[in-house]
Amino acid sequence: MNLMLKANPNPNPKDDSKKSRTVDLGNGSSVIYVPRFLAYDVAWEFFNYLDNHIPWTRPTLRVFGRSCTQPRDTCYVASAGLPDLIYSGYQPHAHSWDNFPPLKYILDAVSMRSSHLTCVFVVPSLVRSNVFACLLKVHKMLPGSTFNSLLLNRYKGGNDYVGWHSDDEKLYGSTPEIASVSFGCERDFILKKKSGKSSQERRSDDKPPLKRSRKSSQDDQHSFMLKHGSLLVMRGNTQRDWLHSVPKRAKAETTRINLTFRLVLQE
Repeated sequence: MNLMLKANPNPNPKDDSKKSRTVDLGNGSSVIYVPRFLAYDVAWEFFNYLDNHIPWTRPTLRVFGRSCTQPRDTCYVASAGLPDLIYSGYQPHAHSWDNFPPLKYILDAVSMRSSHLTCVFVVPSLVRSNVFACLLKVHKMLPGSTFNSLLLNRYKGGNDYVGWHSDDEKLYGSTPEIASVSFGCERDFILKKKSGKSSQERRSDDKPPLKRSRKSSQDDQHSFMLKHGSLLVMRGNTQRDWLHSVPKRAKAETTRINLTFRLVLQE
């Protein structure tokens, strides 16, 4: 079966009906969504590379005192010398950026760096030429952004998901900026306001999030359909005041790969 059709049953590369937008969540929190961050064909080149060359693993987590298998595949890449990432009792091995040269293209695009763009990596020229357009787009929306770590996730179908959580680990600082690039099957990304700023609700991968609370107002919950090749950025106090999830979806029968770039603070 053709991979392009398998990973996205209803592709429409010319669908530009949804433009880039910024959502002000209030109290210093905001989300930026760019539906066509990477060109359609370029995004499929990355999808193929990531699906076949990343050393995916599905680890065992410790959640609420019991062990469970994480409901998605994962891999972690980070610059040398950074503090270790630990979540739900799991410490992933930190791979080097040098092990996966194509990832540097996306890192450069979301971090507004161009030092690596003239290098020849094992990706087609189509990818290299498109990154410059990405840089210009990001420069207008994310001036001064920088990242040094990457958590990759692969959802192999509608039963793979991530539960309600916030990425508020101390190693990211008090107001982390998190840039998320998506490939393959479109999936819902949902944000909901925490019950209070002191909320300590954490990732609970054994409890899938509900589709939507009927009692929640539009101001307390926001939903984005993350398209193939899209970029979503959470900024400011979003991790302090909001939870987010990618819920189970019965109709999501194909694979989605997601890259989340973060800045880990040096000790």
